[in-house]
Amino acid sequence: MTPQPLTTQPLTANAPPARTLTPERLRAWAWHKQGLDGSLAGCTSEQVFARGGWARSVGGANPYLTLFARAGIRREQVDADVLAHRILELPTARGCTYVLGRDDYAWSLQLGRDAAENAVKVVGRLGVDRGEIALLEEQVLHTLAEAAVPLDPRQLKEELGESVRNLGEEGRKKGATTTLPTALGILQSQGRIRRVPANGRLDQQRYAYELWDLPPSPLDEDEARTELIRRYLGWTGGATFKQSQWFTAFTVAQSKASLAEAGAVEVPTAAGETLWMLPDDVERLAAFHEPAGEQIQLLAGTDSLALLRRNAADLLDEEDRHTHALGSLALQADLPDHPIVDRGRIIGLWQYDPGRERIVPWLFHGRTPAVTRRITEVEDWIREDLGDFRAFSLDSPATRQKRIDNLEAAAAGSASGS
Repeated sequence: MTPQPLTTQPLTANAPPARTLTPERLRAWAWHKQGLDGSLAGCTSEQVFARGGWARSVGGANPYLTLFARAGIRREQVDADVLAHRILELPTARGCTYVLGRDDYAWSLQLGRDAAENAVKVVGRLGVDRGEIALLEEQVLHTLAEAAVPLDPRQLKEELGESVRNLGEEGRKKGATTTLPTALGILQSQGRIRRVPANGRLDQQRYAYELWDLPPSPLDEDEARTELIRRYLGWTGGATFKQSQWFTAFTVAQSKASLAEAGAVEVPTAAGETLWMLPDDVERLAAFHEPAGEQIQLLAGTDSLALLRRNAADLLDEEDRHTHALGSLALQADLPDHPIVDRGRIIGLWQYDPGRERIVPWLFHGRTPAVTRRITEVEDWIREDLGDFRAFSLDSPATRQKRIDNLEAAAAGSASGS
């Protein structure tokens, strides 16, 4: 069947002319939509995730910094919110895990079910039929019901014994060493179990599982996809068709249907790109004024500002893309270091060195007092709340030492050349 053309809403009379939508203006607009301009100050964790976007969690500290940067929320409060189930880490869009608020649990889990079912297909190619996985699911539920406390995967495997099949070397090559992760993934996607941080922290990647009885989503599949597109465009302030597909993993037909149902409009920009935006945001953008003064934030490399659209290169000024020490990093979709950002523009990079308990920054054009002040604030926060700033589960001082050395060398080179 030939895909039907996407029917879009006409631009409002108040839409900004394309020539005014420069990269600089659009960076500041995305900054505002992400709440990094102080507009989310005083909000709860749930409100930050609802308005600025879910926080990507890969066993790193991004969820904590997401909330601290936007609303000043400290780790103790974040951990309390997780314990009270006001926010949780769940598998959703593309099957990836994000930290999100409780109003989104049921429909967001719907979006991750295809990825969970794909895992069943993987083990199926290794000789495991769906009935075996279904039986294991029921045994997991029974074991968790009998347990007095949440059980981690090792404990579950010990309790389940021979019910968990080892898939050998061939399974290891396909990322499925046993049948247990597949069963756990299915049960999570159905809201029948949930993953619990073993020590209450989101940045340690150690989990146990407990029973859950999440009521099903009131949305059907099409409605859930439309809701995600609506949220996504609201979080980003506008995105290209390709960027929306990367985040959602929707097919072309699904993307077109969701954009049309959300009432999205196409907005041309000065750079010749076309952004899909919500109609209300088009009018807000027309009236938007870029902040005149510095607004400095230190963010994680997986912060929603860049990750939602994977457009880190767009957050660099043209002159900075040609900085010799930056090299090929300027063209990468994902950042190898954490960004220092001013009103949506990346002005430097940073890493944390726990041995010296300090942030190692590289500013492309030197520090201002506002930059120095914010570095000190985030440095103190990491020291007091986290102890270290891990980018992902396997990140460690040893693995990031080369990046720290490279940043120090780049900063020294910039200083000698100034």
